[in-house]
Amino acid sequence: MVEEIGPSNELRKWFGHDVHKWPEFRERYFRELDGKRELVDQIIKKSRTVDVILLYGAQDEMHNNAVALEEYMRKMKSEK
Repeated sequence: MVEEIGPSNELRKWFGHDVHKWPEFRERYFRELDGKRELVDQIIKKSRTVDVILLYGAQDEMHNNAVALEEYMRKMKSEK
C-alpha cells in the first residue's frame, strides 16, 4: 500500500523538492489522491484504531509527500 499511495514517479521528478513548486505539487498530488480514494479511505479507517506513521525520504520536513498526504487525509476526514 505504501508505494501505491505515494506520488507518481513523474510528479516526484517534476517536483524535485523545489520549495517554489510546493503549492502546485500539493494540487497535483491531491488530484492523484482523488483517484486513489479507496486507499486513502483505508488509511483513514485504520488511523481510527491504530497510529499511522507517514514516512518521507526528503530532507525538507515541511515540503514532502507525507506532509501533503496528511493534509489531504485531514481534509477528507473533515468532509465526512
